[in-house]
Amino acid sequence: MDWENQAEIKGKDAEKEKLKKSVASRGIPSNESLYLPAHYSPELRSFQDSNEVATRNLWDLEEVVNFVFPKKYQQKYHEDAMAFLLVLTKKITMSGSEIHQFVKESGASKATFYNRVLPRLKRIGIIKVERVTLVAVESKRKYRPMIITLSKTFGNYMAKIGDSWLAAVDDARSRKVRE
Repeated sequence: MDWENQAEIKGKDAEKEKLKKSVASRGIPSNESLYLPAHYSPELRSFQDSNEVATRNLWDLEEVVNFVFPKKYQQKYHEDAMAFLLVLTKKITMSGSEIHQFVKESGASKATFYNRVLPRLKRIGIIKVERVTLVAVESKRKYRPMIITLSKTFGNYMAKIGDSWLAAVDDARSRKVRE
């Protein structure tokens, strides 16, 4: 009986070791990261004054897309995303057939657009992809056309991070003043 318990314990230890080894420490995967150049980089237009007060100028679409697909490192992805978002900002909503037409007319690589650009824009919340299930009357075949719309999630996500940091700094500074 004792040897059965020992074998069970060894099995659990082996599972734990396997889990530990399976997580590589190579940093953040590129598909889960954003490009954040130094705040004083010439790539960025000024967003605060010398007293750390935010200025009222806004970054345009190209400057925002540069955080997702940096022109410096992913030029083709950046160009494809920019072209797509310019069309989407005019239309607000695009169907699968309109997206197909865009890819065809823009000369973008179909594989790059559908496998890299579109999933990344969706994952970080710049666009929202919805699917509607339809049933064809004549063949009773189900199909799910894609509808893409602009999304505010990316902006809300970044604003939440920024607001949380500003609150932490204000809290720390106010505690320092009271001491």
